[in-house]
Amino acid sequence: MSVRLFIDGAAGTTGLQIAERLAGRGEFDLIQLDDAARKDDSARAEALNAADIAILCLPDDAARAAVAMIADGTTRVIDASTAHRTAGGWVYGLPEVSGRDAVTQARFVSNPGCYSTGFIALVAPLVAAGLIPADALLSCNAASGYSGGGKSMIADYEGPDGAPSAFRTYALTLTHKHVPEMQGASGLAHRPLFAPTVVPLYSGMIVEVPLHRAMLSTDTSADRLRQALADHYAGSPIISVAQAHDGATLSIEHLAGTDRLELFVFADPESSQIRLVAALDNLGKGASGAAVQNLNLMAGLPETAGLRL
Repeated sequence: MSVRLFIDGAAGTTGLQIAERLAGRGEFDLIQLDDAARKDDSARAEALNAADIAILCLPDDAARAAVAMIADGTTRVIDASTAHRTAGGWVYGLPEVSGRDAVTQARFVSNPGCYSTGFIALVAPLVAAGLIPADALLSCNAASGYSGGGKSMIADYEGPDGAPSAFRTYALTLTHKHVPEMQGASGLAHRPLFAPTVVPLYSGMIVEVPLHRAMLSTDTSADRLRQALADHYAGSPIISVAQAHDGATLSIEHLAGTDRLELFVFADPESSQIRLVAALDNLGKGASGAAVQNLNLMAGLPETAGLRL
């Protein structure tokens, strides 16, 4: 029997990417609304309550309203917005950190943010292993393709006047919406200092956490950090840890167009300075790929079905 699925916000970038990954898959019976009905709350409510699983690709307030429309108490939800990422009763949808069983059994799953995915994948296992102290004062530098900004930023960068800039830093108020989940899901006592940027590339992402050895637990080396990450993600079909990397550069396009995530540990010979780096696609493991992975788990299907690996 197929799973009845409704994507609320299917016309947006994330929704379209999810639909592409589900194309031709007979496990799902997709509930679809025409353009007029997509803006009709009664039609949306009917679709939400008819679904076995609903994926919300909406702004935060609209996502909260959609959850409130679910009256029958049975529809399961994957929310791709920020609205529920630190909310009680919601499972954080990074199965490799939160646990596959937790996602599989959850009624409410909050899809992680793209930057957050890279940061948490690097930091959470190392905090849990006691290699990075929970009270460490961490910073995170990251760069993303412009598609992460949705339709308005895509139009901005693909307009007739060309890309507005080669490098745009933002969140200078130090209040980026991903920071609470980055802190909470990593088990950190303090907010990381987050410095995101956008570059004139459609998709792709690099997330970096620089470390001084003095910040770490005694005798922690780059090799020990790398091995701890490799042990944590051993057997994962989606997240891998590079044991070596040729060259002194890493391109933001490294995993663009895929749903994979690759982690790196770079250091000087004494491991006195260390750079933890995650490469992913902001639309893949950072958004739509992650939603499909969570959907597969919740539906009792192979975790990687439909993913671009």
